[in-house]
Amino acid sequence: MTLPPLIHPAGAPTAVTTSPTPRAPQPRIAVVGGSLTGCATALLLLRAGFDQVSVYEAAPDAAPRGGGLIGLEHPALDILDRLGVNQSEFVASDSETVCQVTVRARQPIHTLRQVYPGRNTTWTLLHAALAARLPAGVLRTGRRVAALGVHHQRPVLTFGDGSREVADLVVFADGRASTGRRMLDPSRRLRYAGYVAHRGHAHAPAPDQPLRDFLRLEPGPGCQYSVAPIPGGLDWTLYLTCGPTDYAHHFGAPPERRMFALPHHVGPAARAHVDEHAARLLPAAHAATVHATTVRMAVPVMDIDPPTRMVWPAGRGWAVLLGDALAPVRPHTARGANNGIEQAAGLVAALTQHHRWGADLGAALHGWQRRHLPAAVAAVHRGPVIGARLGLGHHPS
Repeated sequence: MTLPPLIHPAGAPTAVTTSPTPRAPQPRIAVVGGSLTGCATALLLLRAGFDQVSVYEAAPDAAPRGGGLIGLEHPALDILDRLGVNQSEFVASDSETVCQVTVRARQPIHTLRQVYPGRNTTWTLLHAALAARLPAGVLRTGRRVAALGVHHQRPVLTFGDGSREVADLVVFADGRASTGRRMLDPSRRLRYAGYVAHRGHAHAPAPDQPLRDFLRLEPGPGCQYSVAPIPGGLDWTLYLTCGPTDYAHHFGAPPERRMFALPHHVGPAARAHVDEHAARLLPAAHAATVHATTVRMAVPVMDIDPPTRMVWPAGRGWAVLLGDALAPVRPHTARGANNGIEQAAGLVAALTQHHRWGADLGAALHGWQRRHLPAAVAAVHRGPVIGARLGLGHHPS
């Protein structure tokens, strides 16, 4: 089954009901993607009183999952506060200081201290805090979506094993390699930006040299290094320019196919590439941190055309994109997780007005789109500008 032709042009609201009827029936909501945005969306829905919520995650329950450092700004932190997720569960250091260090000939020559309006965490810590709060049975792992269609005027998801689930609203929060985006907005394809975020977790420094702040080192064009404290150690990211042929050589597949290089994908050539650049560009202590890290990952930095919409009709139901499924952004923007959590909270507010007060659902969803789409577009535009300033990858005209 395929989706019917679009009912409304992008951004056009439907007619608002003139006589709202309180307490619309409970919608059945399918959230596709069990990462940060998907889990946060489900928790927000459940907290708002929606009791027919299921989260479908493609990865099996036993599959290894993890990620690097994430900055959460105050609006996203406030949303987590209201969900009862205590910051002590996912914030390793309460420092708001960002030290931006200019490095030349492996020596720091200038440090600019700034205050970040938020806190730093890691994907692993935050995901554990969110997933632990989902009631049993809500998160269903190993359910890879293969198609979205319509049956009896309602959206229906078909999974890889041939099973189906019917919903009234499908929320695609399935990350930057989103299946939902390929189905709903197929003209927007990811493209490699020409550089890689190499990541690792290292042991904590010596007790007399504790790291409390977020450090960002800029050794010159084509390289940036960041490091921050996490429980039991340090989380570091080294951004290096890398052509697509070299990426395939280092990680076994082109960047468009291998969007996450897990530890078993990081072979000797990739390790040598990172170690050589660290030794040549970073101060000795930071180069030693990189060299001593045994378990590493890598993520190719990708770009995409800005979105023009977030909402699609599916029969008499709806499908939406949010977070990285809507618009993956470069990590320098620090907006990926923030966009997803803030968009999820706005979506739940719109759904609550529909369910509690009978607001027209189409108008509520398009109003949500109107409020959140500009910020997503701005973050997409901002990433290449930052990359160009750092001399990383392809430069925008």
